[in-house]
Amino acid sequence: MSTTGVHFGVTFGVVLVLLTLAAAAVTALAGLHVWRAVVTATLRAVAQLALVSAILAWVLTRWGATAGFIALMVLVATATSARRIGRQRRAWWAGTAIVAGAGPVLALIVATGTVPAKPIAVVPIAGILVGGAMTATSLSGRHVMDTLVGRRGEFEALLSLGFVESMAVRELCRIPAGRALHPALDQTRTVGLVTLPGAFVGVLLGGGSPLQAGATQLLVLIGLLAAEGIAAWIVLELFAQGVIQPRHERG
Repeated sequence: MSTTGVHFGVTFGVVLVLLTLAAAAVTALAGLHVWRAVVTATLRAVAQLALVSAILAWVLTRWGATAGFIALMVLVATATSARRIGRQRRAWWAGTAIVAGAGPVLALIVATGTVPAKPIAVVPIAGILVGGAMTATSLSGRHVMDTLVGRRGEFEALLSLGFVESMAVRELCRIPAGRALHPALDQTRTVGLVTLPGAFVGVLLGGGSPLQAGATQLLVLIGLLAAEGIAAWIVLELFAQGVIQPRHERG
């Protein structure tokens, strides 16, 4: 067993249970109405990671299985983003934004040899990028949707001034869509000073040097900014072109 890794055993399980109960208790006492979600999310995470851990040994030895696993990541991310924004019936557009954000960044990283072109290196990077693009898609879509619904009068005023619909959407929603990048920007600005994010800690726990950990984390953070920026832009354009419409226009 690695002396730098997490020790898996009975104590590990007890700690997870205690942390879950603490999170549920705090949110219940505060009246946040999410304690059940805390418990169910934890149970789902345990089940999903147990399944992933069981199949990764096979996935990471075959490129076909690796590609299928990444495709599964994208499908789940697509469904999650579409549900968050309230567009389950037309989920494909969320997948478009996610793939457009994560795909080019992953391709650049692998094609340039920045990370080895091996499944064991590609899968975690792909997961991080797809997850970031999913978050940006969900947040930007939610912000734009809420803006178009809540500021309908301003949208109509822009139309009366001669703006076509696509221009009006862009004018009104650029800033709200850009707010989707605030979490990634905050994390990038404060890395090393406020937080040591997952990639950094993971490399250290795996026995890598602090320099390797820093380089890995820097690649991840800047890659996420690129992926999330593209995803947010695609979402804005899908609204501008009428591919996604606000709730009050559903027919």
